[in-house]
Amino acid sequence: MNKPKMATEKGVPSNSRVLMLLGQLERMNGEAMGRDVETARQVTAKILHLIQTQEKSGKEVMSKGSTGMEVILASLEVGLTNTTGHDRTLTTSTFYLHKIRSLIEVSRGRRAGVFVSKGGTGVLFQILISASKELPPSEELMLQLHSLLAKVGPKDRKFGVKARLSGALNVTVNLLKQNLQNTKLLLPCLQVLRVYSTNSVNAISLGKNGVVELMFKIVAPYSKKNTSLLKVALDALGALLKSKTNARRAVDGGHVPILLALYLDWHRNDTRHRHMLIRKGLLVCLRNITNIKLGRKAFIDADGMRVLYNSSTECLPVRTLDPLINTSSLIMRKCFPKNRLPLPTIKSAFHYQLPHIPAAGPVAQLYSQPPGVDDVVDESDNEETDNDDIETDLNKLHPKKIPGRPFEELRVYERFFVELSEDFQASILFTVDNNSSTQPSRPIIVPTAQALSPKRDPISIPLGGCNPTKGTHTLPNWGSDCGSEGAEDEGAEGAVLEVPDTALLLPLHDPDLYVEMVKGTLSVPQYAEVAYPDYFGHVAPTFREPHLERVYGVQRSKIFQDIERLIHPNDIVDKVVYDLDIPSCPLIEDNGESLKFNSQFESGNLRKVVQVRKNEYDLVLNSDINSNHYHQWFYFEVSGMRVGTMYRFNIINCEKSNSQFNYGMQVLMYSVQEAISGRPRWVRTGTDICYYKNHFARSSIAAGGQKGKSYYTMTFTTSFSHKDDVCYFAYHYPYTYSTLKMHLSKLEALRTPQIYLRQDVLCETLGGNKCPLLTITAMPESNSNDHICQFRNRPLIFLSARVHPGETNASWVMKGTLEFLMGTSPLAASLRDAYIFKIVPMLNPDGVINGNHRCSLSGEDLNRQWQSPNPELHPTIYHTKSLLQYLAHIQRAPLVFCDYHGHSRKKNVFMYGCSVKETVWQSNISATSSDLQEDLGYRALPKILSQIAPAFSMASCSFVVERSKESTARVVVWREIGVQRSYTMESTLCGCDQGKYKGLQIGTRELEEMGAQFCVALLRLKRLTGLRNHQHLLDLESDIIGPQCKVIRLFSNSTPQINHYARPNLTLTTKV
Repeated sequence: MNKPKMATEKGVPSNSRVLMLLGQLERMNGEAMGRDVETARQVTAKILHLIQTQEKSGKEVMSKGSTGMEVILASLEVGLTNTTGHDRTLTTSTFYLHKIRSLIEVSRGRRAGVFVSKGGTGVLFQILISASKELPPSEELMLQLHSLLAKVGPKDRKFGVKARLSGALNVTVNLLKQNLQNTKLLLPCLQVLRVYSTNSVNAISLGKNGVVELMFKIVAPYSKKNTSLLKVALDALGALLKSKTNARRAVDGGHVPILLALYLDWHRNDTRHRHMLIRKGLLVCLRNITNIKLGRKAFIDADGMRVLYNSSTECLPVRTLDPLINTSSLIMRKCFPKNRLPLPTIKSAFHYQLPHIPAAGPVAQLYSQPPGVDDVVDESDNEETDNDDIETDLNKLHPKKIPGRPFEELRVYERFFVELSEDFQASILFTVDNNSSTQPSRPIIVPTAQALSPKRDPISIPLGGCNPTKGTHTLPNWGSDCGSEGAEDEGAEGAVLEVPDTALLLPLHDPDLYVEMVKGTLSVPQYAEVAYPDYFGHVAPTFREPHLERVYGVQRSKIFQDIERLIHPNDIVDKVVYDLDIPSCPLIEDNGESLKFNSQFESGNLRKVVQVRKNEYDLVLNSDINSNHYHQWFYFEVSGMRVGTMYRFNIINCEKSNSQFNYGMQVLMYSVQEAISGRPRWVRTGTDICYYKNHFARSSIAAGGQKGKSYYTMTFTTSFSHKDDVCYFAYHYPYTYSTLKMHLSKLEALRTPQIYLRQDVLCETLGGNKCPLLTITAMPESNSNDHICQFRNRPLIFLSARVHPGETNASWVMKGTLEFLMGTSPLAASLRDAYIFKIVPMLNPDGVINGNHRCSLSGEDLNRQWQSPNPELHPTIYHTKSLLQYLAHIQRAPLVFCDYHGHSRKKNVFMYGCSVKETVWQSNISATSSDLQEDLGYRALPKILSQIAPAFSMASCSFVVERSKESTARVVVWREIGVQRSYTMESTLCGCDQGKYKGLQIGTRELEEMGAQFCVALLRLKRLTGLRNHQHLLDLESDIIGPQCKVIRLFSNSTPQINHYARPNLTLTTKV
């Protein structure tokens, strides 16, 4: 080592005693030291004493700019080199090492870090190599060296590499082999070995050198002696077994049964739980061994599942033993044999033949797979966003109006914009497209009282034969013939079902009208039933529904119950009670000991039910049509329950890695008995709710042999309050396509002469259903040119919803928007006067009807098709985009575009928008000031919403453009149509964690309120952007946002322009 020159930090007194001693020691670091070793020792002792006893001296030597530690290390190295005689060298080395160790131990690791940074580790390894050449090596010196290395090793990131290159690795291993009975020396050697083994290359090298077998000689059954040594040995062994090679070596050596026996021995004898760390160390070794397939097999063969299950069950009452239970649970879940789902194929149970197959993508893969292969991975549903996904191409970040199609092709869309035409006349304002179905009527089976009274004989009559009186319905039953129409019995008497009178509470709901709408709804399975909740309607409860508090240990207990299936297979019923893959009769009859299930109605989703135990059922959801995944939305019926009995339901093929079911969300239940009693409503229900990875896995054949995805279980427990009840369960509040048609028909009846409402059919879907397009604004005051001109020149607002069928909350928000727009309040009238609204309330009718979660009948996520929609496969997206392209061509692009969505993994309501600046900030790409020229107006609408809508959270909003979202409506409308205020508005499926609704689950009342508040925000936006007076604009914005704002933007004209580079988390307003 080169001799360092003493340097002092600026401000350190030059007459400091410790600095003087260091200078003296530095001068002695030469030949003179060999002649006066004792003096050097005395000087070093004084220095180390001062560092230990005086805080100021310690800072002077250990500070970042000081070379004091280098001088001490240099003196150590030179002293050892120049000292003659074995005894003197040993004494000097031991002295120095002892002092340095004492110095390091008094700090909390900081001094060890300084020691490492000054090259101390290398010096220690040199001493270790030198000392190992003495035969026999000094036990005291080796003890001091390894004790010191154990202290500094964790602070040196290259410790393992240095040990291997210097040869210290073999020295320590040889010392271990020679001193297995010398516990005094064995402990520090094991501590150093533990650090060595964290390096993967070292771990493999040590395994080849027999260290894994050596460790198994050290670990021992229960004893009160040498517990510290055993703990360190297990830590080292656990680190070694992270290497798959070493894990395989342990399996081949037959050590898995040994580890299980040792764990069981310590578990039985450690009754006071004083040695939990040793038990945990044994489990860590098992955990690392079971990371390989061979290890899992050895664990199963050694009856490891039963050993860990029984021991963990005994630990459950003791809270402090949770680390043992959790590790045991992890091992058992990992070793639980992986199974395919109990299905003939994971493709949807329903088949729809596409007009043509896409050239690429998951649907093309699905159709090209050989028989028996149905595993196709599609990552389009990945909601996780990281910096790797952020768009970094500045050319793509700058919005550019791209017409895309020739205007001649787009002229056909003029008919949807009658109100913008030059020859527009008020006399034609009342033209409305009739939404009555042109489809042939077919028998529809709707709810009856007979389903609630199984003892009565079923009757099936085509709906057209019914002649109900007000308040009652004489209707057929579907209950005992698995959904078929059945034989007509003319002598039977129809059951009378009293429909609750909810006309005042639900002005937009009419059971008779709903049934009429169902007649014209086309589904792939040709549903012929109507679900009670859709028929009766839903009245939002007046009571609050707080987030469900998570019961401690509930997930663990559920997992253990799943493991019991393997431990006690004789306790499992394993009886199929419902199966859509038997289309002739999916409801399998039994002796009344099982619940009855059904999902054969609009928006229903439940494919198969297996009774696992007497009161426990595994439920399998159906894939989206022409897909093999997207299992999340469910909607099904249950009957045949016993009052007061607790039933457990497990949905076993969920796909997302986490869910709000782990954070307070409950499922929804609708009781028919409650509805008949005057309480027709969905309520949150379920206890012991959790969401976790299970032992079902997808095939890996199609993925080229790679590991298949695991499914997740969503489990809940519930009981029923009424005998002979029929109950429905749903992921979220259902909102069917027929419900939308009914609501639109009822809205038409609300129209006053002052409201302009037109309903067009934008297009037909793949399944032959109509996609409605609404136009809402205020009628012109008269036929005068001025009033007609004002009417035509109103800014446009374009809204859409329900592109993802499972996000039913988007439809409830849209319902709130539509009801507000058609309302009679002064605010609604002002809003209609201010804007022309173009609304596509349901972009994916087919997906909604058929119970899909995310896709249309094409098997594709329609919100990933906006860049290049296919007119045959994605007609609703193709024609909606064409409407926007037409508006861009005629220079009437919307002021605001907003697509309503639901979010499954976040709370509150929030928006995604598009911003060049905020994307650049997140990605840290280089950009010039001209690249960052951007109007901050895109933040105005969400900011207003955060002030007036209690469920809205500005903190959850994001305006970053990601590559994975470049084909979504929000990004395409911003980039190609040039709409600055282009948003996705996400509504939580769970609830809120801020504001007025903090701690509450969200309901339809709050969702509809959000839709209305969105309208109010648009009115405020109009007032904000429409004012021409500069000062009035500032005053109004200050009034909306509040007085506590920073001045961060200026306005140079009527349109807000940013003149200051502001971080996005700042309030983008001006204080007046």
